[in-house]
Amino acid sequence: QVQVVESGGGLVQAGGSLRLSCAASGRTASSYAMGWFRQAPGKEREFVAVISRIGEDTFYADSVKGRFTISRDNAKNTAYLQMNSLKPEDTAVYYCATDSTVVISIMSSAYKYWGQGTQVTVSS
Repeated sequence: QVQVVESGGGLVQAGGSLRLSCAASGRTASSYAMGWFRQAPGKEREFVAVISRIGEDTFYADSVKGRFTISRDNAKNTAYLQMNSLKPEDTAVYYCATDSTVVISIMSSAYKYWGQGTQVTVSS
């Protein structure tokens, strides 16, 4: 069993920055791919970014490419999402997900373990 906990959300003005953290605990959690997804009110959950098991591969949604950076520290079983140049349309609940069977995937259905989410609100 793997537990996932996100933190770091909050309220920020447009153009500002936030760094989200995703701590995973449990059996061999540090060897799992980790992805970030987000869901805005009234919208479907969408892919944001993913990082492979040892961080050699990353992939981003076009909407965040060049502004967001995903990274991980396997010694701490933690992944990070650095979000710069935030826009009001980035407002959403951000979720971290992980799964031992995933090498790298943008599909939310591929991930078994999810956190509770952290709210990010960007004011204009």
